[in-house]
Amino acid sequence: MNKPSAPGMAKAYPIFLAFLCMGFGDVVGPMVSLAKTSFQLSNFMAQLLPLTGFIMFGLLSVPLGVFQDRRGKKYLLMMGLVIALVGLLLPILNGMYGPVVNFTEGTSGKFYIILFSILLLGAGATTLQVSGNPIMRDVSPEGKYSSNLSLGQSVKAIGSSLGFLLPPLVAQSFGLDWTILFPVYALLILITLVWVFVTPIEEHRDPGSKPVSLGDCLKLLGNGYVALMVFSIFLYVGAEVSMSSGIPILLKENFGIADFGLLVAWALFFLPILVGRFAGALILRIVEPRKFLISTVILSLVGILLVLTGGPVLVFTGVVFTGLGFANIFPLIFSIAVDRMPERSNELSGLMVTAIVGGAIIPPLMGLTADMINLSTGFFIPFLCILFVLWAALRNMKHI
Repeated sequence: MNKPSAPGMAKAYPIFLAFLCMGFGDVVGPMVSLAKTSFQLSNFMAQLLPLTGFIMFGLLSVPLGVFQDRRGKKYLLMMGLVIALVGLLLPILNGMYGPVVNFTEGTSGKFYIILFSILLLGAGATTLQVSGNPIMRDVSPEGKYSSNLSLGQSVKAIGSSLGFLLPPLVAQSFGLDWTILFPVYALLILITLVWVFVTPIEEHRDPGSKPVSLGDCLKLLGNGYVALMVFSIFLYVGAEVSMSSGIPILLKENFGIADFGLLVAWALFFLPILVGRFAGALILRIVEPRKFLISTVILSLVGILLVLTGGPVLVFTGVVFTGLGFANIFPLIFSIAVDRMPERSNELSGLMVTAIVGGAIIPPLMGLTADMINLSTGFFIPFLCILFVLWAALRNMKHI
């Protein structure tokens, strides 16, 4: 009985690696503080990095869904890997990797190379996001899709964590610059691309399914409930990227934690997100999703309020609370919306992925606020975003 499942699991391994590469798109969070120091940028200019990467989710998600229906999920997955690889090769070909890079000469040109690199990395991550979730179903043995998908999201979080963990490690141990991320990521993506290419994948199409179209999505946005949930995703992703990019800067400028700032930021923020995701899977077995959403959003708000206090103990505690609260907001909003309207899952999926563009819009607002007032005040922006999500969650409890 176990023999039929073995090939399925073997085909899932390169897809798991693709999920790891999908997490590389989140490097824009920790890269904000790194680039801010290297290029001596203002908070607003530094936050253009998330805008450049995440704007691709807003522009490409729905068109890629239509394209995927015509060309196939494996084709789109490989296309996403190629786009991300090209983005990573740009700074490598311009000598911006390895030992400490001198950014004082031709600073403007080098900064725009980084911006374009992040643009392509964001486009690749968008493509991988659109294709990765559904193709996992095609390579999973019977009854293993949900567990494999959950595991894939955890693997993606590991890829996201590399942006926090690798720079301080190579800097202290090998005297290398944070730009070592580019060749390391490129090598992993190249390995994934080859593995996916040689793996035969039989793609399944659900009977009666129809491709996501821009027209269908726009019509569905006319539904008040859908608009509310999509906007909640928009604000949540913007708040998460604002926190992940702002925390390393906060640790350095307010508490003098520089050399290991990214490592501390990961331990305080991303590690709780990882723990929270595993814990959330267990909690949701006994707690109704809508109630869990409200409780986790409240925990996030408490955490951000503690960050706003300014005291080191309260700030560090607040970052941990925020990470734990943020861990399950996205999947909860996504699953609650799809469960409410399962017959429109295609359109909802396209809209939800498009809403990730919030990661491009909200962080510059936070950076602008930080420049105009002070860094701590900038955290009011993600607080207001999550406050709206709480209102939406309470409205959802009334089954609007």
